[in-house]
Amino acid sequence: MPAIPRFLFSGSSDNSSSHVERFVKNQNIFIRILLLISSRFKMFPLSTQKKYWLYNDENDIAILRKEANAEFIAKHGADMPEDKREKHFLSVSEERVLQRFYESQLKEFCKRFSPPMPKPTIATALHYFKRFYLRNSVMDYHPKEILVTCVYLACKVEEFNVSIIQFVANIMGDREKASDIILNNELLLMQQLNYNLTVHNPFRPVEGLLIDIKTRFPCPSNPEKLRPYIDEFLEKVFLTDSVLLYAPSQIALAAMLHAASSTNVNLDSYVTDILFSGEHLVAIIEAVRKIRSIAKCVELPPRDLVKTLEKKLDKCRNQDNNPDSEVYKQRMQEMFDEEDLIDDEKYAKIVQNQADHDEKVLGVTKVSPGTT
Repeated sequence: MPAIPRFLFSGSSDNSSSHVERFVKNQNIFIRILLLISSRFKMFPLSTQKKYWLYNDENDIAILRKEANAEFIAKHGADMPEDKREKHFLSVSEERVLQRFYESQLKEFCKRFSPPMPKPTIATALHYFKRFYLRNSVMDYHPKEILVTCVYLACKVEEFNVSIIQFVANIMGDREKASDIILNNELLLMQQLNYNLTVHNPFRPVEGLLIDIKTRFPCPSNPEKLRPYIDEFLEKVFLTDSVLLYAPSQIALAAMLHAASSTNVNLDSYVTDILFSGEHLVAIIEAVRKIRSIAKCVELPPRDLVKTLEKKLDKCRNQDNNPDSEVYKQRMQEMFDEEDLIDDEKYAKIVQNQADHDEKVLGVTKVSPGTT
């Protein structure tokens, strides 16, 4: 963006220039900035996020999770009596406990990451994690393995450039194993996301709202004081299903109004008189109310319950996708052996093609060792 001349934001020395003219100039500049900031957001109505990953209500999301759970149990518990199934496998609600726990673990991993990870990267990783488990069971793919894969993919998509070596340096334990898990799961994750990797987060709309408030609304005198409360609210929202239910602009507005409420700033007239017309106001207010209500309900599951469910998960998870299982190791070895065989065949073909070429061009026939 070209630099904005400083005189456009300061008092003019030309006495003939009216206050109105200066105000119009300043306002036009701010509007241009607002449009630039929100340019990516304006694409949201046409995005894959809106088309494929925004649901009508919480019931739609619950149905998808229930289907993923039922599909896994039907596949892996077909020979079990009904009563044994219920004890052996995780229920939908138990899966949700683990999902919520690992969402919080994902957030904490990102906050401790070195070098410091930008907020949009963290938010995108959480989006990926939520989307993945709409149609997959935690019993099929362990959350701790999908978690790091989501973060690694988000780093690429959001252009937070870290190598796989830098990335796994942030992981405790066997880093070579972690690297293998991430790289083996990366394509799977992209497939399950239907390659819809662009995520529209509420950060740009928040910046647009702050600029708009500074430009068109005289109170508060310092809108920047709202920012810490906005960030705090968004951190909570990313741990809820609101990101699968509401547009980034609605989430941004909910964050702004939460921050205003927390600092005793009244933005009611800004919303009702400046930001929205009457025909859209009721729906917007209801969406904001629901987002704020959902954010209030964010609670981490008890650690004792998580430990109990993780033990249950270890017994019922799909061993084909467990890097520590013999089944998984054997399958991976077979894949490597198959790749080696293909490489050997390719090499033999290259040698044969070269021999055929030499014979044709030079009239030389290569004799294999041991032949006369």
